[in-house]
Amino acid sequence: VLHGLLRVRGFTQDDAHIFCRPDQLTEEIDRAVQFARYFLRLFGFQDYRVFISTRPTKYVGDLEHWRRAEEALRGAVTAADLPYDIDEGGGVFYGPKIDVHIKDAIGRLWQLTTIQFDFNMPDRFGLTYIGEDGGQHTPYMVHRALLGSIERFLGVLIEHYAGAFPLWLAPLQAIVIPIADRHNEYAHSVATTLKEKGMRVEVDERSERMQGKIRDAQLKKVPYMLVVGDREMEGGQVSARLLNGDNIGPITTAALAQRLTEEARQDI
Repeated sequence: VLHGLLRVRGFTQDDAHIFCRPDQLTEEIDRAVQFARYFLRLFGFQDYRVFISTRPTKYVGDLEHWRRAEEALRGAVTAADLPYDIDEGGGVFYGPKIDVHIKDAIGRLWQLTTIQFDFNMPDRFGLTYIGEDGGQHTPYMVHRALLGSIERFLGVLIEHYAGAFPLWLAPLQAIVIPIADRHNEYAHSVATTLKEKGMRVEVDERSERMQGKIRDAQLKKVPYMLVVGDREMEGGQVSARLLNGDNIGPITTAALAQRLTEEARQDI
């Protein structure tokens, strides 16, 4: 069943492959779990469930490899102080895994992050390394997909914020709204100043009423609406309004640029 971005016909994964020796296993899994936590925290996800999926009835690889891999997964999740559930027998035939399920805006769980062992591919590709004993050994292989399906991640992210992204993440961070056509040139100069600071800004110079432009910007979930008229032109200022309803009032373009830059950094 197709379902918007959450369940698509084809998808893209941010899948990386880590090859390591048995003695590197615990460190690499710990790093992958910490990396995943950083990503989820960065995008504002706090409500999620962690599952460890263990050996199924049909599997490849020897039991010692499975035991060591499952211990490494449990150890990494425990060290990160993350509550988890065991999905007994829920691993794929080629290795156990950690799955992170994100809860969306209406409480549904969607699998995103995966950290998964693969005992099949190293054997099939004949991968080996020379150990300290001088002999050849097969490395462990770990799949690491922090976002999982990028399409599904974006779908859950949009629903999580209901489109009202934090400043650093908003596709359009500010919109400059000139009150009349004679203010267009000044509006563009304000936008240029903010763009030079790395902000994503547009000018709404449509021949519409100011209140209509503000309403449209609110519907688009633009974090900052910057109104400019005669008074603002004379003072080198803008009248800033926030999407949440706060009215900053007159502020110089330089002070606004500093505020936006600091706020975007704080969000991250």
